[in-house]
Amino acid sequence: MLLDLPIDLIVLLGFVPAALMLNLTPGADMMFCLAQGLKGGARAGWAASAGVAAGGLVHSLLAGLGLSALLAAAPWMFELIRWIGVAYLLYLAWKAFRAKAGEVAGKALSPKRAAWQGFAVNLSNPKVILFILAFVPQFVDPTRPILLQFMIFGVVMALGGLLVNGLVGQLAGRMGGWLSGRGGVWLHRATGAIFAGLALKLASGARG
Repeated sequence: MLLDLPIDLIVLLGFVPAALMLNLTPGADMMFCLAQGLKGGARAGWAASAGVAAGGLVHSLLAGLGLSALLAAAPWMFELIRWIGVAYLLYLAWKAFRAKAGEVAGKALSPKRAAWQGFAVNLSNPKVILFILAFVPQFVDPTRPILLQFMIFGVVMALGGLLVNGLVGQLAGRMGGWLSGRGGVWLHRATGAIFAGLALKLASGARG
């Protein structure tokens, strides 16, 4: 019976286009996958997208468990995680700026490494969990299992983000392959500039 389902199917159908519109909005995750695609190729772009999606699922789990409320109530914890994320992005920018023109991007950034970086960047952005806490509850039915609903909505957002950001990374990977033969140094600098811009955005407190 429909009443026994963990989520209202009509609500779920309404959530899908809303989540997709959010996925299509350019943000930190999309720009990160763009940078990874430029640096490591299409496979790295898709891997970074998968890592970002996995991080989003962890955020959904934490939000469903109510830990996001604790994060919101503890400004020092929010700031600590945020500045860890800033430091990590600046580290990636520094590595990109130091790369030489002859360096093989695919060797320097394997898909596995790109996935871990995507996961780390997404997980170290505390604003993601706060955004989930603000957005998802609008679709949650308190009479049904809360955590399960959060995870279902989280999976929908993760799948949409995986597709959109993966396609962006793939396009960037093709562009990166074309550009690498015409100025490898500038390609690395462009990647570093994206990472540095994301770090500044996170440091400034802008939503991303």
